[in-house]
This record gives sequence, C-alpha cells and structure tokens, in this order.
Amino acid sequence: MNILYVASEATPFAASGGLADVSGSLPAAVNKKGHDCRVVIPLYKNMKPDLRASLTPLTSITVDVAWRKQYCGILTTIYNGVVYYFIDNEYYFGRDGMYGFYDDCERFTFFSRAVLEMLRYIDFKPDIIHANDWQTALISVYYQTLYRYQQGFDNIKNLFTIHNIQYQGKYGTEVVNEIMGIPMYHSDLLMYDDCVNMMKGAFEAADRISTVSPSYAHEILDPWYAYGLDRILINKQYKLSGILNGIDTNIYDPEKDPLIPANFKAGSHVKGKKICKEKLLADLGLCEGDEPVVGIVTRFVAHKGLDLIKYIFEEMVDRGFKFAVIGNGEKIFEDFFEEMARRYPDRVSVTIGFVPETARKIYAGADMFLMPSQNEPCGLAQMIAMRYGTVPIVRETGGLRDSVKDCGGENGNGFTFKTYNAHDMLNACLRAQALYNDKKEWKKLVDFVMKCDFSWESSSEKYIELYKSLLGS
Repeated sequence: MNILYVASEATPFAASGGLADVSGSLPAAVNKKGHDCRVVIPLYKNMKPDLRASLTPLTSITVDVAWRKQYCGILTTIYNGVVYYFIDNEYYFGRDGMYGFYDDCERFTFFSRAVLEMLRYIDFKPDIIHANDWQTALISVYYQTLYRYQQGFDNIKNLFTIHNIQYQGKYGTEVVNEIMGIPMYHSDLLMYDDCVNMMKGAFEAADRISTVSPSYAHEILDPWYAYGLDRILINKQYKLSGILNGIDTNIYDPEKDPLIPANFKAGSHVKGKKICKEKLLADLGLCEGDEPVVGIVTRFVAHKGLDLIKYIFEEMVDRGFKFAVIGNGEKIFEDFFEEMARRYPDRVSVTIGFVPETARKIYAGADMFLMPSQNEPCGLAQMIAMRYGTVPIVRETGGLRDSVKDCGGENGNGFTFKTYNAHDMLNACLRAQALYNDKKEWKKLVDFVMKCDFSWESSSEKYIELYKSLLGS
C-alpha cells in the first residue's frame, strides 16, 4: 500500500506536541511491514540548520488560494527510512513559531491544497491520504469537491485522525469564498453552528475517522468531551474507530539514552535508577533522602488536571512527596508552581518552559509520574515514564485508561482514580506511597512497568488493518 501521511508537524523537523512524535514514528513502523508510507509537512523557519541542509528541492508550483495564486516550493529528504516532503512558502511558514497567527486559516488552507497539487509533480500516487487534525482537515473536503474526478486522482481513500477534538479550526463563514475557494453549493460540508468548522468538514468528507485511543473514540460521542461535535459524530459512528498511539522505543530507551546520568534496564534497574534520582535531586536543588519524587511533565493548561494538583499540592508536600515539575502555558498555573517552588525550595523544583534534556531526566529520575487529566485523547508522557520505570498515577480517561491499569487489580502497572476529584487523586498518590515504602514490592512493580510494550509494533499493525479495510482488502 502507498500511504501519504499529512500533518502540520513531525519530529525531528518540527515539533510542538504529541502529533509530531506520532508523525515521526508511525510511518517508519508501517514501512517496516512492507508498505510505502511517506510524510508531508510545512517547511517552517525554525527547522534546525543541519536538517534544512539535508533537503533536496524537487520543483516549484503555484497553488490556488481562492482567487489568489501562491508560490509553493516542494522539497524532499529521507529520514529513518521514510521519504519526507516539505511544502515551502516563506509568507505562510517563514515565521517564528508554527501556530497562533491571525491567518492560520489561510496558512493551512494553502497547505491542504498544496498537498493535493503536489501529487501531480511527485513520483508517488497514494492509495490512502492520512490527514491529521484540523490543520489538514480540508484535504478530504477538497478531494471530494474538486479533485476526485480529475485524472490521476481516482480511487484515493481519505482517513482523518483526531488527535485533540478541542482544536477544530472554527472561522467565520466568509472564509469559504475568500480563502478556501470551495463552491457555495458544497459549503454545507463545512457549516456547523453558524460558522465554518474545518474538522466537521473532514468528518463529512473522509472515508474513515480515527482517533488516538479506543476510550477517546467512545468519549467524544459525549458532550462533556466533544466540544460541540458530538451531534455530528453520533451520526458518523459507522466510520469512527480508536487506535492507541505508541512511542518510539529507540528514542526513549533507558538502556542506551545518552541524556540520562546512568543507563538501566528492566530486571536490573535499581542501581541505575538510584543514580538518576540522586543526580536529579542534586541538579534541581532538592533535599537528599528516600522520599518519593513525583514527576510532572506537561503543558500548563486546565484540561491537564492542574486545578486538582493545586488543591492538594501542599498537603502532598506535607505528607513527604517531592516534586520535579517542567512545563509552560497558562500564567495562573505558572505563577502557582513558581510560588510553590519559592515556598518549598528543598522539596519542589519548577522549570518554566520545555527543556527536552530536563524532561528526560525527570522521566528517568522520578519515582512516580502524575497525570490527572480532565481529558486525554491518548497521552504519551505516561508511556514514556513507564519506559523509564517511573510509575504513573493517572485519572481514568481516554488513552490513560487504555494504557494504565490500577495496581489494585490484575496486571496493574500504575495507580488510577475515576472521578475528577482532588481527594480521589490524593488517595491514589497515597496508595502509591504506601507501596513505595515496601521496597521489595515496589521493585517488582517497576520491573513490570518497564516491560509494558508501548512500541509502535502492535499499534502500527492496527493502522495497517484500518488501511486495508479502507481499500476493501
């Protein structure tokens, strides 16, 4: 099968979150199973110079953006056995940052149209176009309305994956004519609640819809999780499915990772994990001692459950927990964590921003990893933490429910709580602390956690099954 994987970011070329990790690892896993999966992303200004130097120009074309014609450069490279294509336009993508601009609608409308136009000029015809999130949602709409009957575009299937339904690409109705250039008699594909909703357009036009965990596929049919799109998704259940993301186990490998102070593996982790913890405490200025260290690596936004952490944070400090926190986002949470670090300098460390090396050291050096999300489509952080023998404490939602089973039951690999309640979270933390104090049982748990398989091996197989079902094979 030939699959064109389209996303707004992919590691190592451009990354802001979990989408980039998936885009950088799933295609390689699919290719290892004998298929040809290629990736296309925008060419952003902030790509590292050594990566940019590896790109080879293919051609340049013009792309229609409603009544305008815009320059589009097409470049390529091969990385980790995967062919990558890059859409170049200095006006749209030659900026500091990837998202959050006043003209994001126009930028990603251009990108979606350019991906389809690119197919005329590259030596690759996909059987399936696999688009991801609202930035690429227009691809299936354009295909169904403008391209499917053109020569060379026949019989291409469209799969659309939701990574986070909260971000939908909602704009005023004028963009249909002014930016998208979609005939008004097709505008009903995009209209939803008196505005243009690009994700809704993909729900209508794509052949199949997937999301990043089985639980999240069920949850987004509920108004609590769907941010208004449950009404359309209820009618599209026949083409909706959920596949749990994996992680790149070559990048996140405690046995070989050069970013951590000592390497270790399941079955013989005690010495290496201890060195990582001691170095983490020293580097972050936290007091020595054997009390449990809780790692938090997250964006500081409300749906990550940070209000629960705020509510019982000082009680947890009083009960003997230490905290290693890294992240950035909403100022109310940044200010809170900085205040806690000032109040408890020997027990709480906070790094505002995202420093990959520091995050990796927290994954390796912490004892527990706290992730009490209000909603979590998949979550990769809990999988990475387990890879490094750090036991997750999570709320049972989305991908957290699918990847973490409570230690109170069979095959437990973490501690979970159901209701969105701070004291339920505290109870899960105290159960973890009680087991931590039993060193023999804790060692068994860490060994089991490290052996949990969250590689792309099984998840990529499920995607291949989904691809095959799209093609009727």
